Amino acid sequence: MKLSILIPVFNEHATIREILEKVRAVDIGEITREILVVDDGSTDGTREILAAEEVEQNTTVLYHDVNRGKGAAIRTGLERVTGDYVIIQDADLEYDPDDYRVLLAPVLKKKAEVVYGSRFTGERRNMLFWHMLGNKLLSLVTNILYNTTLSDMETCYKLFSRQALEDIIVKADRFDFEPEITAKILKKGIRIWEVPISYAGREFDEGKKITWKDGFAALWTLIKYRFTD
Repeated sequence: MKLSILIPVFNEHATIREILEKVRAVDIGEITREILVVDDGSTDGTREILAAEEVEQNTTVLYHDVNRGKGAAIRTGLERVTGDYVIIQDADLEYDPDDYRVLLAPVLKKKAEVVYGSRFTGERRNMLFWHMLGNKLLSLVTNILYNTTLSDMETCYKLFSRQALEDIIVKADRFDFEPEITAKILKKGIRIWEVPISYAGREFDEGKKITWKDGFAALWTLIKYRFTD
């Protein structure tokens, strides 16, 4: 079994080395890992760090000439991954690669094709109230529109089998990747398995990039894909 770890990056010079160290070091047993980083037009020195990191074993770096958004970076990466399963890993330190084992457990037991790591059922650094409310609202809308019971649709930690991703065309360029891929997975009739993960969320003064405007885009995306392809 091979796990592709897809890391979209934009201006994360302070954390990119550490997250790559963690991804390389995490124990996933005898599973082969493939690390694929997509630099989305960074201008803060991240690209220079990645050029040095690319010489490490099983690490491939792809570069966008300009910033196109997280969804566009993930789309570029999905075109190149070769693993049986794919997990999305943010380049900051909000999500801990030690949770890979928790995410992989339902897959290894052949219980799931798609696994989401829920930030609301595991240990976490409490996020701001309005961030929590926005996440809960988007999960509620997802559950109503797609007849499911997700606690955290917006989580970064999403693990997919290659089979689950077949025939899915990702169109999102920004953070609307999360609702788009969720909607399309659910419309294929695939039930998503959730597991608790740890979470140490950043605030805007620490480099967080998603804003309230992205919440409205996510809401529209959920509604749009409920009734269209």
